[in-house]
Amino acid sequence: MKLAIAGFHIESVSFLPNTSQYADFEEGALRGASILEGLGGTNTVLGGFLEVCEARGATPFPLVYAYLGAMGRVADNVIERYTDEICRGLVEIDDLDGVLLHLHGAAWAPGYEDPERYMIEAVRRTVGDDVSVMVGFDYHGNLDADSIRAADAVFAYQKSPHTDMDETGRRTADCMVRTLNGEIHPRCVLVKPGVLTPSIFSATQLNPLAEILAEARRLEQEANGYLDISVMAGFSYADATNTGFSVIAVTDDDSEGARGIATTLAERIWRQRRELYRPEPIYALDDAVEHAMALAPHVDKPIVLLEHADRMSDSTYLLDALIKRGAQRTAVPFLWDPEAAEAAAAAGVGATTTLTLGARSSHKAGPRLTVECEVLQVEPKSYHVSGAMLRGSYVNLGLSALLRIGDIMVSVISRFAFGVDEDAFTVFGQNPRDYDLIVLRSKTHFRQVYQDLAEEILIVDTPDYGPADLLSLPYERLDTRRIYPFVELAAKAEAR
Repeated sequence: MKLAIAGFHIESVSFLPNTSQYADFEEGALRGASILEGLGGTNTVLGGFLEVCEARGATPFPLVYAYLGAMGRVADNVIERYTDEICRGLVEIDDLDGVLLHLHGAAWAPGYEDPERYMIEAVRRTVGDDVSVMVGFDYHGNLDADSIRAADAVFAYQKSPHTDMDETGRRTADCMVRTLNGEIHPRCVLVKPGVLTPSIFSATQLNPLAEILAEARRLEQEANGYLDISVMAGFSYADATNTGFSVIAVTDDDSEGARGIATTLAERIWRQRRELYRPEPIYALDDAVEHAMALAPHVDKPIVLLEHADRMSDSTYLLDALIKRGAQRTAVPFLWDPEAAEAAAAAGVGATTTLTLGARSSHKAGPRLTVECEVLQVEPKSYHVSGAMLRGSYVNLGLSALLRIGDIMVSVISRFAFGVDEDAFTVFGQNPRDYDLIVLRSKTHFRQVYQDLAEEILIVDTPDYGPADLLSLPYERLDTRRIYPFVELAAKAEAR
């Protein structure tokens, strides 16, 4: 059994002015044997693909895997070049049985309404109808029925934080192997409930979302035959025609049953749309800082201030406020600013110097801060992820610096990375428990570690490109007339 393996992954904030180019992906792209070496045994979708191949006696043919995290839009030629490379690789495999893809689902390119659909359809045209094509998606992907029409079956993470990435790869590859062995004949149906939610509230341990997902797991367990359900929250910061929640059901030769299950869950999402949109309180910046600084002396664990609207790990609103208030025992990990890292290197370890920090991605990322700081560390940094999400994966931060601004420790990195687990501290020889206040820039993934590590998590709304108020975003491709929360805003206007 010959299975081609490939992937392309980026979560695009279409409202950001920056564009990811081919060279950005190529810095970390893997091909051929390097996929086996770099992703085998990791908590990634391709790690799951490879695990099933080994366990079930399938031969993997790894082609290319290009991965970026949460960034801006993608240049059109990036979509085209990786699609062409994947398809050329497929042509070179004799007697190919199946294609396993990992795609995010929320890539956004100016010239492509649905980049993932383009890639899947190109693969299908290349291999023909007799080769099975299956895809593992991110939970935050934006899909509709047309997106996946050319695939035999698709699957998505069932958890956010995404601690089940390898499991999603195993689910996808297991369905492929069982299909090729003639054990099942998958039928895949997608239904959209017409609901958006801010990413900060797409964490799967928050109710009512947790209850909806529990129902999906119950339906799988009680099914008489094969059933796999993916509830996808979508990614509200990509302005696509299909932005928002999706429900996917995969059954064994039962399209009608799959549609009924997906429709039932989609209808529940619609009924609970208001609770899904705002299940926890949100703090204004000044209120959050005041509350955190007042509480810190009286608790034993750190307080997390979550600058959730930040999309590029360079927002400075909280850092600015904490400097002005003279915050003590405070950490701000993984601030993305390659120029500041270079300037710190020029000053040298032990130097006290003046640097300009942060707010590089856009004018909405906050003020560019001019600070006097001490350079404690400066060198290239990298590590293998220790946390549950992406465990074992290699992360290259590039030239990095640890700075002290008063009693505030700021780590500056040259390559974007998620500061969602303890690695953001340990790579600099630090321990998050040594701090009273920690500033993070994340949506859900920080919860895998900090839900238990922190005394309290304060969700702080700042005016960056990932706001909690989706009504403030200038959607153009998305037809907001039929999508919550916009549909109710229109209804209120008509009622007046």
